[in-house]
Amino acid sequence: MTSLIYPTYFPNIAHIGAMVNSDDVYFEVSDNYQKQSYRNRTEIYGANGKLALTVPVSYTQKNRQLYRDVKIANEEQWQLQHLKSLQSAYSMSPFFEYYIDDLMPLFEKQFDYILDFNLGCFDLLSECLQLDNSPLHTAIFEKTPTGKTDYRNLVKRNFKVQSLQPYTQVFTEKHGFISNLSVLDLLFNEGPNTELYLKKQARIIQTL
Repeated sequence: MTSLIYPTYFPNIAHIGAMVNSDDVYFEVSDNYQKQSYRNRTEIYGANGKLALTVPVSYTQKNRQLYRDVKIANEEQWQLQHLKSLQSAYSMSPFFEYYIDDLMPLFEKQFDYILDFNLGCFDLLSECLQLDNSPLHTAIFEKTPTGKTDYRNLVKRNFKVQSLQPYTQVFTEKHGFISNLSVLDLLFNEGPNTELYLKKQARIIQTL
């Protein structure tokens, strides 16, 4: 199966699961940027429940911009804030210390464009998960692509995903299981079992 999907900020579990369960992946990089999506947002499990981390971008709906041209608003201390949130949420998770050093470059290096940052997220996740597939990039935008399974709807924050198989989360006893968070939640809690978990979700993901 060849999938078409958006590169996003530390993709959620359904998002990365679609990629892991595909033979080939195309990243959609030829579209116009849209607000209110996971392009610049990821969701983690904090002490008070679901917590959204949003990368600030310089964008207005009046001036249409290609995804690749949207800049990050780096005057805000967002990288430090996001890192502190991850540390607060996952410092007690089984595999936080194992992976956090690998992820640190994303919070130490300044990226100018949100697309470049998201591609950097995927590159580091690929190393952590030891993924073999190297996504290709689209050259043009196709509203109805041919020869590809279209998973681009997964980028929408209001897109509903069936409940995924529960796993142990840091604050499960406090708030219960929260499904389809950032893959970081899965990685910090399940470690090397992350890829196996994602492959077990193939049946659910294929129905999206």
